[in-house]
Amino acid sequence: MAARPPPPPLEGSTRLIASLAVALATFMNVLDMSITNVSIPAIAGDLGVSPNQGTWTITSFAVSNAITVPLTGWLTERYGQVRLFLTVTGLFVLASLLCGLSVSMPMLVTLRVAQGAVAGPMIPLAQTLLLSSYPREKAGIALSTFSLTILVAPVVGPLLGGWITDNFSWQWIFFINVPVGLVALVLTWTFYHDRETERVNKPIDAMGLVLLVVWVGALQLMLDKGKDLDWFSSPEIIALGVAAALAFCLFMVWELTESHPVVDLGLFRDRNFAIGTAAISLGFGTYFASIVLLPLWLQQFLGYTATDAGIVLAPVGFLAIILTPIVGRYGDRVDTRLLSTTSLAIYAIVAWMRSRFNVEVDLWTLVVPTIVQGAATAMFFIPLITLAFAGLRQEQIAAAAGLNNFLRITAGSFATSITTTLWENRAAFHHAQLVERLTPNDPVAGATMRSLSELGVPPERQYALLDQLVNQQAFTLSALDLFYLSAWLLVALIPLLWLARPPRRKGAAPDAASAH
Repeated sequence: MAARPPPPPLEGSTRLIASLAVALATFMNVLDMSITNVSIPAIAGDLGVSPNQGTWTITSFAVSNAITVPLTGWLTERYGQVRLFLTVTGLFVLASLLCGLSVSMPMLVTLRVAQGAVAGPMIPLAQTLLLSSYPREKAGIALSTFSLTILVAPVVGPLLGGWITDNFSWQWIFFINVPVGLVALVLTWTFYHDRETERVNKPIDAMGLVLLVVWVGALQLMLDKGKDLDWFSSPEIIALGVAAALAFCLFMVWELTESHPVVDLGLFRDRNFAIGTAAISLGFGTYFASIVLLPLWLQQFLGYTATDAGIVLAPVGFLAIILTPIVGRYGDRVDTRLLSTTSLAIYAIVAWMRSRFNVEVDLWTLVVPTIVQGAATAMFFIPLITLAFAGLRQEQIAAAAGLNNFLRITAGSFATSITTTLWENRAAFHHAQLVERLTPNDPVAGATMRSLSELGVPPERQYALLDQLVNQQAFTLSALDLFYLSAWLLVALIPLLWLARPPRRKGAAPDAASAH
């Protein structure tokens, strides 16, 4: 039987509205990755857990999202891209509604896992639908529209999340997806229901998928719960560690011998793919952890509202929106290793600037590094993806994109858990050092206590206030330590880039763009 020819491109206002439908769904998905960052303290306080435990709402979404991204190709062939897109978008809307109705942290985390799982295929599918709506010669316009949607959401997310949390309640950061998602569903059905792709019943690597879920899930749970359970003194953490290690080893062996692997590990035989994917995963993990840590520190210890924290995070998209189209258009004229090096260097400078903060830092000083960070973001994704995919054949691109995105998102989730744990551990270290000086004989401590006495503060309250100040300083010093460490980690990635072969100037960029 001859293969069904692809549907013709859409035209005029039909294409415009159809593009809007796909963009709405993409915007909703990407928005959900950034809108929760500034709302973590409010969610944690309302559900009776610590802010560090509140970050589980981020990591649970990211991990399940990462796992389902590589399945997009198989699911599309099995169910058809339009049907699958409508299904996962509808389930995303339902999961968002249920997340807003959550009454406990276990319930919210469970629903965020479900939400992340259905979100995984949404962005690759949206990109595919968008490309099918345009003639081949206008694919660049389609990809620019797609990239713009992805870049605008991180600007809007923190601002919108902070404003909603401060003026309504955190539940509305999830409820807002419902009307947006319903509009996207109606428009998508209207313009794409008769453009379904052929369905092919291909086998799936069920064992590989189970092992993938077990090792990633067990490792994420171990990282999230390790501090609360005192790490390997806890039988539960030991069991999770053993399960993660065993499942990972079995996964590696199985995937290297399976004829239809869920993750094609053979791609790592290509030097550029291995180096590019490692760099993008570690670089993104470092970046993502910093944008989780920063609002936590600002709200818990500097008295910032969620809206103020959103104002600090939002400007990251300004330079990215301006520079990304320029990099996409002219980036193939410059060695991608040089662009990627510039990006990592700027990220490192931003981390170093943040390591110079203190408890009296003003808003403008906080915002400047965030603005600068946008330039790094513009030169991060496209050049590194171009570098990673430069030596691959066309038929390998889909699998490579799935594996690249899986590792990048997983790295962001793991880095978040590791960073919040290190933050508390270093804070305890600094707290112990600072408390050693809290005696009446210390000039600063003595002067502070005398000032409090003159204000009529009773002695027991004086020590409580001093402890609050010590906590503020300890967690601030700990955050600065982590920003400083991030700067060095980013610098250390730069030599790795130059072990890759320089990609050909022509031909790599379109594949890179479509994968992104």
